[in-house]
Amino acid sequence: MSESGGPDVTQELRLPWDDDPEDLYEHAPCGYLTTLPDGTVVRVNETFLTWTGYERAELVGHRRFRDLLTPGCQIYHETHYAPLLTMQSEVHEIALDVVCADGSRVPVLVNSVLERAAGGAPRVIRTMVFNATERRSYENELLLARNNAEASDKRVQVLQQIVADLAAAPTEAEVAEAVVRAPQPAFQATSASIYLTDADRDELVAVASTDPTTGNWDDMPRGSARAVAEVARRGDLHVVHNLAEAAEHFPDLAATMTRSGRKTVVLLPLTTGPAEDQAGVTVLGVLAFSFTEERRLSDGELRVIRLLGQQAGQALDRARLYDDLRRREERAEFLAATTRALDEEHRLLQRSRRLVERVAPSIADWAGVRLHVGSAGLREDAGGPPPDPDLLADRIAEATAAVKPVFATDGDPLGCTVLPLTARGRVLGTLAVRMAADRRGVDAERAFLVDLADRAGLALENARLYEQERAIAQSLQRSLLAADVPGNDPRFTVETYYQAGGQDLEVGGDWFDAFLITPSKLAVVVGDVVGRGLEAASTMGQLRSAIRALATGENGPARLLEGLDRFCQRVESARMATVVYAEVDLEANELVYACAGHLPPLLHQPAGAAEFLMHARSGPLGSRAADLRRTEHRVSLGPGSRLLLYTDGLIERRDRPIDRGFEVLNRTFSRLRGAPMKGLTAGLADTLVGREHADDVCLLCLTLGAEERLERSLGADPLQITLLRSDLRAWLLGHQVDQNCLNAVLLACSEAVANAIEHGYRNDPFGVVDVSATLTGDAVEIRVADRGSWRGPGESRGRGLTLIEECMDEVLFDRGEGTTVTMRRHRGDAA
Repeated sequence: MSESGGPDVTQELRLPWDDDPEDLYEHAPCGYLTTLPDGTVVRVNETFLTWTGYERAELVGHRRFRDLLTPGCQIYHETHYAPLLTMQSEVHEIALDVVCADGSRVPVLVNSVLERAAGGAPRVIRTMVFNATERRSYENELLLARNNAEASDKRVQVLQQIVADLAAAPTEAEVAEAVVRAPQPAFQATSASIYLTDADRDELVAVASTDPTTGNWDDMPRGSARAVAEVARRGDLHVVHNLAEAAEHFPDLAATMTRSGRKTVVLLPLTTGPAEDQAGVTVLGVLAFSFTEERRLSDGELRVIRLLGQQAGQALDRARLYDDLRRREERAEFLAATTRALDEEHRLLQRSRRLVERVAPSIADWAGVRLHVGSAGLREDAGGPPPDPDLLADRIAEATAAVKPVFATDGDPLGCTVLPLTARGRVLGTLAVRMAADRRGVDAERAFLVDLADRAGLALENARLYEQERAIAQSLQRSLLAADVPGNDPRFTVETYYQAGGQDLEVGGDWFDAFLITPSKLAVVVGDVVGRGLEAASTMGQLRSAIRALATGENGPARLLEGLDRFCQRVESARMATVVYAEVDLEANELVYACAGHLPPLLHQPAGAAEFLMHARSGPLGSRAADLRRTEHRVSLGPGSRLLLYTDGLIERRDRPIDRGFEVLNRTFSRLRGAPMKGLTAGLADTLVGREHADDVCLLCLTLGAEERLERSLGADPLQITLLRSDLRAWLLGHQVDQNCLNAVLLACSEAVANAIEHGYRNDPFGVVDVSATLTGDAVEIRVADRGSWRGPGESRGRGLTLIEECMDEVLFDRGEGTTVTMRRHRGDAA
């Protein structure tokens, strides 16, 4: 007990035995080394010897501490450990690896103290060595865990980026491109390929690859024995770890791995549907990626791979819905645009041409339409090189006979789908299209083509009906126009022209008429009935008949219009019709006219400019609001005067004022003052209107006296000579040429034209013979010119030339570019 009464602590801490300091040194829980400043071991305890397996004699005086370290640690000892110890005289917890006697390595932690002599020179180094094997193992486990966590985090980041890329990819092709790029950053894969299912063709289609040259990268049937098809059927992840495993289960994959040097291959199905319900899973494709070394994938990696397959499958499903919707919209837009384009054309041939132009190359690389119209039919095609004509003819016959489409299939040598164009129970023709090979078996494409054929058939039938009804309408229109306009009268010439509206099937209300009221009084009239259709045509016919009935030698234009006003009280449809009516006294050369709401006539006298006749104007027929009094106006006409009556379709345009139309008509009509009457009105309409005009055009031109000069251009057809003789006879009579001269000129001119056709053009139906006739003083001069090639001067000799020389007073030949014959015959009994 202590003096204070408490326990004696010193007494209690004294051990019952004394520790041997040498034993504590030798068997301490750590190794002890004492080395000279150069590192030579001078003392070592048993613990260090036990750890390393060395004998004491091997180390003491023979080895330096640095010699016991691994090469890397020796370098560290030189560059870090020794310098630090020299500068600081101590180092702590330096991690080194000691090489044991058997060559194994022991991780250690080293604490060293440098003792110096009285002068500060290094004397001895005392080193304490701790065995860090368990600590190193623990640290390695921690490092591995950290590396795994970092790798997992990296995979998650890559997967998140992939999911973001998939969400941003709207189309199937873009989704496939994003998926095929995923394995390299996520799992350090060497290459990857993606196959997508094509349900319509029951195939797996190779769509993308990072290295398509290293494997068997092509399309395959879904029932194939190849590894990709097998995984697509099973719908589960499959990892082929090595070549032996591939050779056992998938020979095709083993051959690919051998060829490409791949060691491990992952086959991942891209699925959609609930993962927990295997029966409800749909495989949309397969992602195959490989490694150049054998790879054992961890459970975490496998989970990420399966998640990738699900995410990619959902993206593909969404993209396919988007692609399908977009394709449907594009097809719907194409059908609507095609329908509009066909509606812009009104003729059958133009519509068939527009159809093939729309189809090829927009949706097909070749398209052709065959219409069963007439004995030979109509053909239109466009696009690339046409298919084999014999095979195409057989398929057209098959589709026509069955009245149903014949679709192209895979491996089809023709490659064309033929669809009958039907409307109202009849086959109008066929549409043949050569689609891209990957779209031939697609049900949606087939339905689209059937829809296209149905619309095209209806459009073509409408065009056929349009042409048929247009022909009927024009025939009706022309039958209602005057067919008995006086002709072959030397005192006047009447030239008429009618052009129906370019885009209207209904009969128009424009009309003309010319007739002799008395032997010396000629009536001419042009009118326009309000509206179109059969009612307008009927009204037009009634007005024409009423005018002929009311036209008498005593009435005159004003009283005739008053009679038409009374007529409108009984025929309501004639109300508001416009009429310009004129009577010409052929003996007095006097014109009397009146206008009921119609455009003014245009008169061109031999002397002076053309002028519009603006007098004697009043409202349309039956106009209750207008002044019912009708007036008329008289104008004296000189020989050769020309009078033009017309309807509003000749000059009215939406894009210009009507005054501008009057100016253009006046200028054009004046320029044609010296042109022959034949074809004058048609040429005037071509110049001012053209062939495609929405409104009807009706013209009547009257010339007093015969043409001053007769000019005709004939085709190289002997039948044209009869028409020429008729025109020439009327012209000669109009100029009061005596009968003997008339007969001689007709015969000589006919022979000259016949020679030009026979010898100048021979078998050339496109040759043209120009004929002109003029009066010079007391003679008639005829000029016949061709541009053909006569074989020689002797060819023109013969009975024809002899006959010409007997009929005419003078005959001259001029051979340059063709042959020109100039003939003169004196009038009266001179010849």
